[in-house]
Amino acid sequence: MSRFPADFVWGTATAAYQIEGAVAEDGRGPSIWDTFAATPGAVLDGSTGEVACDHYHRVEQDVALMQQLGVDAYRFSIAWPRVLPTGTGRVEQRGLDFYRRLAETCLGHGITPWATLYHWDLPQPLEDRGGWLTRDTAEAFAEYAALTHDALKDVIGHWITLNEPWCSAFLGYGNGVHAPGRTEGVGSVHAAHHLLLGHGLGLQAMRANGGEGQQLGLTVNLYSVRPASDAAVDAEAVRRQDGLGNRLFLDPVLTGAYPADVLADTGTTDWFAERADDLAVISAPVDFLGINYYSRHTVAGPEDGVFADPTQATASWGSENVRTVDTGAPKTGMGWEIHPDGLVDVVAMVHERAPGLPVHITENGSAWPDEVGPDGTVADPDRVAYLQAHLDAAAQAVEQGMALRGYFCWSLMDNFEWAFGYSKRFGIVHVDYETQQRTVKQSGWAYRDAIAAARG
Repeated sequence: MSRFPADFVWGTATAAYQIEGAVAEDGRGPSIWDTFAATPGAVLDGSTGEVACDHYHRVEQDVALMQQLGVDAYRFSIAWPRVLPTGTGRVEQRGLDFYRRLAETCLGHGITPWATLYHWDLPQPLEDRGGWLTRDTAEAFAEYAALTHDALKDVIGHWITLNEPWCSAFLGYGNGVHAPGRTEGVGSVHAAHHLLLGHGLGLQAMRANGGEGQQLGLTVNLYSVRPASDAAVDAEAVRRQDGLGNRLFLDPVLTGAYPADVLADTGTTDWFAERADDLAVISAPVDFLGINYYSRHTVAGPEDGVFADPTQATASWGSENVRTVDTGAPKTGMGWEIHPDGLVDVVAMVHERAPGLPVHITENGSAWPDEVGPDGTVADPDRVAYLQAHLDAAAQAVEQGMALRGYFCWSLMDNFEWAFGYSKRFGIVHVDYETQQRTVKQSGWAYRDAIAAARG
């Protein structure tokens, strides 16, 4: 008997800048990732997403691959600058036509398209006007969401507003390791608010469009956080890490309030009080919540027990006060500890705040140094083990009565891994970047078999 309900969604996921390529074709404008990747030293191997996996020209091939893998849903992202080259104003019809073709190709292969409207590729002209540090960008996002949804709602019924606003705010504007590469320190908390406001305004705009059977949600990255010891200083480290990493995003969306302790820590209480009316927009009901889960954090406080002032802007903002402790657990090629039980923890975080709200694991996966063997196959037993362990954790969440309704494996194929360039491979399909040859890995076939077994 299957441990998953019959209507459980089985999918895989990608993001536009990581796979599409064709960055200057058919009217697409520049994004902050085009600019960032072209900055010397910003990306580990000096690479860009200019070609990536050439998905823009290989849609039929890639969707047919997904059909072979047995998935019934494909989560992809729509590139904002492909639809609105300058972020607002003139619409590029060729961009909308591409995503219509992608969605129709999925439907033709029995695969349900799930579109993410923002996976980090802000149009550069909007960043030049202040980016997510300004309210104007949230309003521009709502305009983009409205017109894109209205144009494609007949072929796409599942929409995610933002992917991982934590990363956009804190990696992009806090410590600068992601585009746009700014180190605004605590000012990045303002970016977090404007991202969430963009989500709420975008949701509002899409709801106004109507459309039969539309399911609208948001994806956040969550981490299970545990103390390294019973010491009070480590409990304080958990509070801080959980506050900035999880509660700052979950609470306003699901409970309609920002966590007061986090605002106090960051010295932003008054700033947020002036924007309290935004919470009604941010907390408008979603149809589902997406969770991206990769690892668990075990943390400790400063060795001297003294927490630094987090309001001081530094390039390492957000990490001064908390030490991540090595538990000795196995690690992926990213150096991330493998803790499948943490997946149950993060689903429980949502269940506690919004019992019954459908939850989907919208990303879960692992990077390993994969190579095509002499026989033309790709053996990746570590990824197979990671995948099987996390599917077992997902089953446990279902069996415990949580409303986990789907699982999307990250990623369909190897791709541009942001600041790591092409040095890390997350795919269940191997990509030879020179020839664009796709090869299903051992893990891809294992996922196919796991899906078939789950369906009984």
